[in-house]
Amino acid sequence: MSLNEITWKDLSRYRGELMGAAILFIVLFHVELPRNDAFFGLRRCGNIGVDMFLFLSGLGLWFSWVKTPSFKQFYKRRLLRIFPAWLIMSSLYYIPRFNGQTGSVIDLIGDITINWDFWLHDELTFWYIPAIMMLYVWAPPYMWLIQKSPSWRWLPVLMLVWCICVQWVIPIHQAVGHIEIFWSRMPIFFLGINCGEWVRTEKKMEKGAWGLLILTFLATASACIYLEQVRHGRFPLFAERMIYIPLTISLLLLLAKLFLYTPIWLNSICSFLGTISLELYLIHHHFVMVYISPYHLGYWPTFLLTLAAAVPLAWLLHQLIKRVMP
Repeated sequence: MSLNEITWKDLSRYRGELMGAAILFIVLFHVELPRNDAFFGLRRCGNIGVDMFLFLSGLGLWFSWVKTPSFKQFYKRRLLRIFPAWLIMSSLYYIPRFNGQTGSVIDLIGDITINWDFWLHDELTFWYIPAIMMLYVWAPPYMWLIQKSPSWRWLPVLMLVWCICVQWVIPIHQAVGHIEIFWSRMPIFFLGINCGEWVRTEKKMEKGAWGLLILTFLATASACIYLEQVRHGRFPLFAERMIYIPLTISLLLLLAKLFLYTPIWLNSICSFLGTISLELYLIHHHFVMVYISPYHLGYWPTFLLTLAAAVPLAWLLHQLIKRVMP
């Protein structure tokens, strides 16, 4: 394959590696760093790992849907992929923290099953799980709709408008503004579904697209790093997440091209991390890093020790679920 050739299929060919890179970005984002550190802005941009996951998830869902356009099969597969790992880890997290005298059993069950305090109160522990489960609920009707009428592929543009309304239209903000972190991630997920057809049909870009791709990445990455480094806390985060959209797509295409030339061992490591990315997400922050951070070992030692401890645990959880589930 030519270096000058940009093929959307690369996102599928290196999907595992890209998922692995995404979870590494998220772990780096969760490691604490002083506000005045020169790396602070770049570290904050590790949050884009969530957007990478959502876009790649959308791509994968389109492949699955085109192969078997069944609502029943779709929901069954997604439930079996996410819910067992989530149920185990949410039980381990919420049950020990439950106070029988002041807490509500119904609230405990709601948190363990769907993390409903995220929807009710913007409780951000494991917020990605209820968010992705809700997106999975909406994905099949959307994919069915765009198959019947492709014009509906423009719907993510209206989602951008909705994000603005959530932030600044007061009645809407008062009603659902507390879960802005969910609304601002919707467009990238459905754009991933839209781009799934380009990946499936192996659509290629003309050679001249390289200039636009690199310009898009540099412009959006620079903007996000500046906003986080210089103006962190002084702007609504949803605005930066709108910049994440072109940044995510350009970054994924560039990383996919990079993985074409990186050593096999590095690709294998990233692909392995991608395989256990869900379990690693559930384990690394609240079960590992929380016990390492108080020692204040420094940014990179904390990151490396977290990985060293969390990866084996994530792999064991992944293997356990593979053995138990049909």
